[in-house]
Amino acid sequence: MSVLKIGSEAPLFLLENQNGDLVNLSDFSGKKVLLWFVPRAFGKN
Repeated sequence: MSVLKIGSEAPLFLLENQNGDLVNLSDFSGKKVLLWFVPRAFGKN
């Protein structure tokens, strides 16, 4: 797996948000997006 550089485009992905809803990166096409990953130890199980 390669490391992304600041300002580079993220690869497309689909994952769950904090409410368990699936979110696709393409839903935000043309917008600036901040990805904030939290370790599962601090999330709900």
